[in-house]
Amino acid sequence: MNTFLTDYQMASLVEAIQTAENQSTGEIRIHIDSTTEGNNAEIAFEVFKKLCKDQTAEKNAVLFHVNFEQQYLTIIGDEGIHKKVHQQFWDQMHDEITTAFSKGKYFEGLKKGIVETGIELKKHFPIVGENPNELPNEITFS
Repeated sequence: MNTFLTDYQMASLVEAIQTAENQSTGEIRIHIDSTTEGNNAEIAFEVFKKLCKDQTAEKNAVLFHVNFEQQYLTIIGDEGIHKKVHQQFWDQMHDEITTAFSKGKYFEGLKKGIVETGIELKKHFPIVGENPNELPNEITFS
């Protein structure tokens, strides 16, 4: 199903998501798409609506939608986080991750993106009281 990341690397990414989410009320998802042949941005938004949009109390979920075969990455933040970090943050992160991808460093690029997203979520959405895990941490596929 996925030849770009090993099972160990995927487990490490899930662990990085858990670590990031344990420091804020935000949620992070990764979806790896190997079936899309149409408009990747439109498909990514559909996946975002299904997996993330309006599913967190503070609207602070982030989706990394990756199509390795087409060398395509979309990062989408729900309204709450997007209002705090703005488009420039996502654009810079996108550039850093795709630069890593261009060097074959798929795991490293995604992990760095997760860590940086976690740092921003912690700044803007600190934990106050309970911190329920509002979304699953596993990587999803299509």
